[in-house]
Formats: sequence, structure tokens, C-alpha cells
Amino acid sequence: MGEFKVHRIRFFNHMPSAIRVMAFNSHTERLVVARADGAVEIFNFADNYYQEKVIPGRDGKAVEALCWVGRRLFSAGLDGEITEYDLENLRPRNSMEAYGGPIWTISSNSQGTLLAAGCEDGTVKMFEVLEDRIQFQRNLSRQKGRIISLSWHPTGSQIAAGMLDMIKIFDAETGHATHRLLVERGLQRTSNSQEVVVWSVAFLSDHTIISGDSAGKVQIWDGITGTLVRTHLLTKWDVLVLAVSPDESSVIAGTSEGTVVQFQFISSTVDQQDKQWVRTRTFKSHSHDVRALVHTDTAVVSGGVDTQLVVRPLLDKVEKNTQESAMRKIIFPHRNLVSCAKKAGLLLFQFSDHLELWRLGESDGNGKPGDRLPVKRNPEKLIQLKRKGEDNICCSALSPCGGWLAYATVSSVRLYRLQLDNNISINKVSKLPKELNSVHQLSFSSDSSKLFASSILSSVIVASVKELECKYLHTFKPPSDSRQPVHLLSPSEDGNWLATANTGGEIHVFDVHKLKLHCSVPVCGSCPTAVSIHPFSCSLVSVHADQQIFEFSLKQKEFTAWSRKLQKQGMHPLWLQRDAPITRVTFNPNNPTHILLHDTSMFCIVDQILPLPEEKTRFYNQSVLQSLSLGERLRNSHAFKVYRNFQNLLCVDLMEDHSLVVVERPLLDIVSQLPAPVQQKKFAT
Repeated sequence: MGEFKVHRIRFFNHMPSAIRVMAFNSHTERLVVARADGAVEIFNFADNYYQEKVIPGRDGKAVEALCWVGRRLFSAGLDGEITEYDLENLRPRNSMEAYGGPIWTISSNSQGTLLAAGCEDGTVKMFEVLEDRIQFQRNLSRQKGRIISLSWHPTGSQIAAGMLDMIKIFDAETGHATHRLLVERGLQRTSNSQEVVVWSVAFLSDHTIISGDSAGKVQIWDGITGTLVRTHLLTKWDVLVLAVSPDESSVIAGTSEGTVVQFQFISSTVDQQDKQWVRTRTFKSHSHDVRALVHTDTAVVSGGVDTQLVVRPLLDKVEKNTQESAMRKIIFPHRNLVSCAKKAGLLLFQFSDHLELWRLGESDGNGKPGDRLPVKRNPEKLIQLKRKGEDNICCSALSPCGGWLAYATVSSVRLYRLQLDNNISINKVSKLPKELNSVHQLSFSSDSSKLFASSILSSVIVASVKELECKYLHTFKPPSDSRQPVHLLSPSEDGNWLATANTGGEIHVFDVHKLKLHCSVPVCGSCPTAVSIHPFSCSLVSVHADQQIFEFSLKQKEFTAWSRKLQKQGMHPLWLQRDAPITRVTFNPNNPTHILLHDTSMFCIVDQILPLPEEKTRFYNQSVLQSLSLGERLRNSHAFKVYRNFQNLLCVDLMEDHSLVVVERPLLDIVSQLPAPVQQKKFAT
């Protein structure tokens, strides 16, 4: 398979941000996640939970609440504004001041015509949802305390509001409060003088109201009479969030202890006559506060301070021992945060508020496979570049020669010329083409003479870079009417081609010299997660969210024989069961038949000469395979060579000197930087 000198990099201190709130759109099967740094991420549950879109946040713009209204997405926060997002151009579309102080929660009625916002000044503000904006309609009767949580009755006739020490039920038509439900103060952590915060409420079709509060209680209320039906004491800490299943037969509650507790509306007797809400299951998927929950038809989705998005299927709703029954933990982004200057031996690390440029170290001598080579020169941080303005960085790129660096926010693009000889200098290119104003992805050509930038309406801008100048050349436009953002850019090594992929699943290849479309790859139905053009065979390799691999000949404009053979035989079940997407594809010039792939858990070399794995063939880690007998090795030898010797891979790329750069981010390093969890009594202590 060939040997590589490997640079194992562990100084990229990527730290995911805590999850604050989530919302699920059951019609499009999209989950939106807001993080503590203001970033908004959209996952496609219908496409193997792929993170297809990311809208970066900005300073002072933390998101406290999210809400889907049809296919439109709204958020609100403590800055007192309601923001609608442009999901095609990945930026806020417009914001509206609510004039009620900080906004703690927003919720829409099931008809999608009204949006309610709970404010610090004690008002519930109603907004009418129009075609292109929202418009203030009126206030419900003002209360003395802040509105923490809201939930509409499914008919839209009433709305429940969680406050301090109480829940108010409003008539949505008159705006008056019809019931006041007093929440008793806790018996454990909270004293009688402390107020109880109703963090979450749920209003069910049968007028049952379920609340979770800071005293650790989940309470069941009769919304018609305004009386308490039952109290469940879950924890001595807070119950922070509730979520209801679509059929209202199950409710889940997230606590500060990291547990998720399920309640089901079932009968406690054999005759099935008297149904009630019964505590049935407790899940321990998190180490810290569970701040956000979603209850789908088949799974519990949770997130919180430990930054992990956990999808836990309910085994009574899915078939056991299948891919659908496996629990998933999504920790790392499904996009590249590392750029490599292959010719210069440089790495660029992208953070939300700054960039770091590092020079790789050098080793002394050669060794046998598995040896640790002595370091002749340590890796060196050359530049730390803080972003300008309040908007977080959405994408960045480093030219292969190491002479250019570019990054973009939702509001601007910045390009720098680097000099890294004896005296390190960085000079900003002052004048950029006006076309470079809204950018989602950046990439340089292999000769570092051109900058490619994906822009609005699924277009790609081409600009030339020379000395301290950047000139606009052309805009590539898709042949289809797709408006989905281009999230992947892959220039060819010979500089002739540019492959682009958008979140609508389309892949287009453009001729860079003739500045026109060359061909389009047939749409397979799943979003591409990585694309790359082979430097010798002039074929495009694409990997998709459903783990399928395709090879498309740019000369013949059809799938290659190897690709057709792979699709005819089918991917191996163990390959399809992986829950992390491939995020990078590259090739080995010394072995043109080798395709190098990686996700966060493994690095794989696909040898197109070797036979494809049969269904019953095992996927051995290569270090384990080498320890087997010769006969066993031959029986389990196939095209997919998997290496699992690394921890949580963020980048695997091949440099010009044929050394392999492996950027790792061990999970323990992330856990060590989390705040201390709440103290919990352990067994026998």
C-alpha cells in the first residue's frame, strides 16, 4: 500500500461551542441547532443527519430561541430582536426590534400565521407572519415578571406562558389571561424565599399543560380548570427543557445533571381504562446541562453544554439491530476547518474569531513502519490573524504556495499577501472586486493565481490574484435554477477544471480556461460531502452523505467502469453503517489507483485495482490485519484499507513531499476544557 511519513498534529485547539436551543421541521426533516457563539447549523435528518448548512454568528448576538414557520426560520435573543434567516445565502435576511427588552422565547401557532415572543418586560408580543417579513400585531395583557417560555395550543386559540413562580394561560383572540397556575417552590435546593423559574411549558391537544422548572419538577396541569394533576420530582437541580412527540403520547425532559427523562401517557392498570403520565425511561447521554431537546417520531435528540448533538433512537419505534437503531453522537463539524499549503508545508486553522498559520516541523532520518522519528525542527506558529468586525468567520483558504490567505464573514471578504522568508510579513489587499461581497466557500487554484469564491444563487466567482492585486474575471452560473449554496469547491491540479457541489445535491464541472460549463454529474439524491478531481485520469470522485462513492470521467462525461461496478455490487454494510461523513478526498501521485478518504474516526485508502469487499468480508484495521496469518490476510484483503490508529480526525491531506498531514483533536482534550458539571452523589459515597 505504500508508506507515508506522517505529521501527527494535535495543536489545533478546536473547541465546539455549547448547544443552546434546537427546533425540528417535520415537513422537511431539518433540525436547526443554535450554539453559544451565535452560529446556526442545519442538519438534514433525511440524508444521514448531514450538517448541510452553517450560518456563522456574531459578537453579542447569542440565540435564545428558534422557531420554524413552514420553511422559514426565525430566531430571537437577549438583544431584543427577532431575526429571519436567508437559508439560500446563509445569512440573516432581516431583523426586527420587538421593543420588549431581551426575548427569552418565541413560538408560532400550528397554522403558521402568528409568531409569539416572550419578553423581559412581561409582555407576550404577537407578530403576523407575512410573505416577506413579520409585522407587529399586538401585545397580550402585560404581566409583572418576564416571560420565560411559551407554548401554543394546537388549535391556536390559547397560549401558555411560563414565568417566575407561575404559568399564565392567555386567550389568543382577546389577549387576556384566563388562568394563573401557581408553581410550588422546591423542597430541596431552593429555599422558600427563592423564585422558581418555569423554564419550559408544553400545551397539549387535550388541554393538558406540562411544565419543567428550576426546582427540578415536571408538573402535569389541567388547562381547563387550572389545577395541578401530578408532580414528578426528577432532580435537585433544574429541569431546563421539555419536548413532546408528534402524537403527544410521550414527553421528554432535560435536566442540569445531563439526563433526559421520558414520560409516556399510558395506563397503569390491565384494563387500559385510566391513562396517566408515567415516568418510563432515563437516558444518560450527556455530562453537563441538557439545554435543548427534540422528540421526533422515532428518536430523542438532545444537546447542551458538552457540545455534543446526540440522536438516540427509541427502540420501541425502530427495528432493533439496524442502522436506524444505533445511537449517534455528532461532535465535530461536517466541513473542513483546516487548509494545507501543500508546496510550502503550511497549515491554516480556522476558528470563529481568528485564524492561525503554522509551519510543519521536520524529522531527522527514516525508520520502519510504526517508528517515531526524532524531531529536527518543531512546528511553529507563524501568524495569528484576528478577524475584523463583529461577524464570525464562515470560511477561509490558504494558497498551495503559501503566499495568499483569504477569509470571509457574511459581510466581507479579506485577502492577504504573505511573505514567510526570513522576515514574516502580511499585507492586506486593499481593493477587492465588488462581486466578492457574499461568500460561502473559498479556494485557490493549484498554481495560486486564481481565487474561487462561491456566492449567491449557487454561483462561483473567479478572480485573479497577483502581487497586491485582485481582479474579477468571471462568474460561473449553474445550468439549473437551483438557488442552494455551493458548499464544496475543488480545483484540479492541472488548473483546467473546477468542480463545485451545492446542498441541493448538484455537482458541476467548469472549464477554467474557457470560462464555461464543461459538464454536470447526474444527481444521485444525497448531498455530496467531498469531491476531488484525479490529477492523472481526469475523473471526478465524489462521496455523499449516504456514504456512496462515485467516479465520473470528465473526458467521457459518464461514470467510469469502476464506479458502475461499485454501484452494481453495492457498498459494504460496514461502510454504510458509519455515522460520520467523508470530508476530504485526495490522491497519491505515487500510486494513481489509490483514493485517500477520511472521516472523523478513520482514514481509508481505496485501491481501485484490488477486488471490492464481499458482504461477509470483515473490515480489519490494517495494523490488526498485519498480525493475522498469511491465509487470513489474503481472505480479508480487499480494496478498502481502513486505518483507525488516529483519534478524531479533522484533516488528512498529502503534501507535495508525499508526507501525510494528520490533524487530530482528541475528545478528552475537549472534555478537559468544559466547565465543571453539577455535583452529583455517586453510589456508595
